[in-house]
Amino acid sequence: MMARSWEPWHSARAMRCISCGHVHGLREVIYRCGACGDLLDVLYPRPAEAGASLAATFRHRQSSDRLVDRSGVWRFRELLPFYDDESQIVTYPEGNTPLLDAPRSSQYAGLRRLRFKHLGFNPTGSFKDYGMVAGVTQARILGMRAVACASTGNTSASLAAYAARAGLAAIVLVPETGVSFAKLSQSLDYGALTIMVRGDFDQAQNLLRRLAPRLGIYILNSVNPFRLEGQKTVMFELLEQLGWRAPDRIVVPGGNLGNSSSFGKALRELEDLGLLSKRPRITIVQARGAAPLSEAYESGHSERLVTVHANTLATAIKIGAPVSWKKAARAVDWSDGWVTSVTEQEIADAKAMIGRDGIGCEPASATTLAALRRLAAEGTDEQVDPDENVVAILTGNVLKDPDYTVRYHQSSLYEEYRSETRMIDHGPALASAFANPPVVVDATEAALAEAIETRLHMR
Repeated sequence: MMARSWEPWHSARAMRCISCGHVHGLREVIYRCGACGDLLDVLYPRPAEAGASLAATFRHRQSSDRLVDRSGVWRFRELLPFYDDESQIVTYPEGNTPLLDAPRSSQYAGLRRLRFKHLGFNPTGSFKDYGMVAGVTQARILGMRAVACASTGNTSASLAAYAARAGLAAIVLVPETGVSFAKLSQSLDYGALTIMVRGDFDQAQNLLRRLAPRLGIYILNSVNPFRLEGQKTVMFELLEQLGWRAPDRIVVPGGNLGNSSSFGKALRELEDLGLLSKRPRITIVQARGAAPLSEAYESGHSERLVTVHANTLATAIKIGAPVSWKKAARAVDWSDGWVTSVTEQEIADAKAMIGRDGIGCEPASATTLAALRRLAAEGTDEQVDPDENVVAILTGNVLKDPDYTVRYHQSSLYEEYRSETRMIDHGPALASAFANPPVVVDATEAALAEAIETRLHMR
């Protein structure tokens, strides 16, 4: 397989196309290359500090009381200096998530030792906060009045929270069905215009992409390269927790593939700065019913993606046309990694086992353990050695999808089910003075534009 390689730095702060190399200005409101239409990287000049000196700077900030230093993203700001002044930075703070030993899960997978980097300890309960804080910061720098995303749940929750912190209007599009009520409740509570589209995630994303320029809205899905700049700090944090001694393998769930893309970019930068002892093998795991990149690798044609109609109970990765697939493939090839998929049964059992370690996660996160168990036992497409030093990424909190968990433990989890709520009224009704109900629209540009413009005119 031909390795996709790339240079980590540029002579000036800019955005560069991953295919044709065309360079765009840092403050252009674009998400794809104006010359060829492909994805963009955010690049900077190589930082003055490197190696142990840079690591010491990162570590020293942990004892600071300044919010920008306490943030698990901005503590590493030498490696994402796209802002002009620290006063522009938005922070909650976010990051600083734990690295957890998991002896029962390790035994289940057939490994000597397994550790989980649990990104569900973020303010809104998922890894999205690492990227959203950078994306919302860029939106504020650009002077945007509104930010928006299409989402299966976690992105919308994070965008709504960070937009509220930054004083921006938030617009989130979610499929009308198949979204956890726990995730939907976050978007509603944080004040976002929540639009339930009668279609799937990919349809919602395409609608938003077409409408955003007309309505002056800044898109914060993973097609936005600044989102990935924030997410790459997960690797900086992980390597610091490991004393800058890289693991043999990093296993990550694959949905829209922003995480794996950002992890590859981060590791490439750390290697150049002398902070990467070796290249960890990035292994991406998708659900069998939503596995376009896995199918491409298993067919031997990773240079070409065939989209699928996604179908999985792991709703956080229920995406059939992942926008960041080329960046993810670049990271996998550069690290000599692999992409695989697991069944609904494998995901459900792995999630229960992670719970037995007292950790817990949303269903999509459990794909990592499910894949490790199969690959260590069978090695059907990629062999995992039991002695490997493995870190698996858990992307979301266990409370993100409680219905799934309860159904599994009551032996009522089916591969095809639609979650419903049934309310029973008791006592006098309370006044919902600040109600922010979701708006259901048809999957058309006209219906979506009307809903968004109505909200924006109310501000």
